[in-house]
Amino acid sequence: MHDRRSDADWIDLTQPFDGDVPHSAALPEPEFETISDVDRDGVNAQWIGTPTHVGTHVDAPRHMIAGGATIDEIPLERFAGPATVADVRREESEPITAEELAAAAGDVRPDDILLVRTGWGDRYEREDYERYPWLAADVGDWLLEQGVKLLAVDTPSPDRPRATRPDGWDEYPIHRTLLPEGILIAEHLRIPPSIAGTRPMVYGFPLSLRGGDGAPARFVARPTEPP
Repeated sequence: MHDRRSDADWIDLTQPFDGDVPHSAALPEPEFETISDVDRDGVNAQWIGTPTHVGTHVDAPRHMIAGGATIDEIPLERFAGPATVADVRREESEPITAEELAAAAGDVRPDDILLVRTGWGDRYEREDYERYPWLAADVGDWLLEQGVKLLAVDTPSPDRPRATRPDGWDEYPIHRTLLPEGILIAEHLRIPPSIAGTRPMVYGFPLSLRGGDGAPARFVARPTEPP
C-alpha cells in the first residue's frame, strides 16, 4: 500500500504573492489584471507582470555578475537538499556578524542550504518590514568556508537595507561574495520558529526563466529525523 504523508509533513516557507507585496523602492510593484472572467467568458485567466526580485525568489549569479549563470542554467540539485536553520532573531535593524551566525547555525555541512531566521518574515506586510536586520560583510567569507550552496533569508535581502545605507553605498558584500562563486541567494522567505535547530529537507524551485537573473520560487521544507 502506498504511504502518503499528510500536508502536516510539509512546511510552506513562501510568502503570499499579489499586487500589494512589499518591494524595493528601486523596483515597480507587481501588476495583476483579470483578462478573462468565468461568468463572462467561460474561463478565469489573469495577466501578471512582475520584476524578478519581488516576493519569495532566488537570485542567480547573473543578478550581480556580468555574464554570470542565469536561473535556467543552474542544475536543479542546487535548489534542494538538507538545510541548517540558524535562528538569530532580532527586534531591531542591525547587523548580524559571522560569529553570531556561526553560533546559531551550529553544524553547517558542505552543500547545505542555510536558512537564516531573524523573525522579520512575520513583519512581511508591516510598514517596518523594509528596515530589517542584515548580514555583516564578514558573513560572506564564512559562508564560503562552510561550503553552503544556497543562502535563504526571511528579509528583503541579506545586505544592508536601503533605508540605512550611507550616501553612495553600493557594496552589497553578501551578494558580491556569494554569487560569483555560484552560491545562490533566496529572499523574502517565511521561516517559522518550529524548524529552528532542526535539519529539514528544503526545496525551492524557481521558474525556469530563459536568461533570467532570478525568478519567483515556491520554497517548502519537510522535517527529517534528527541527525
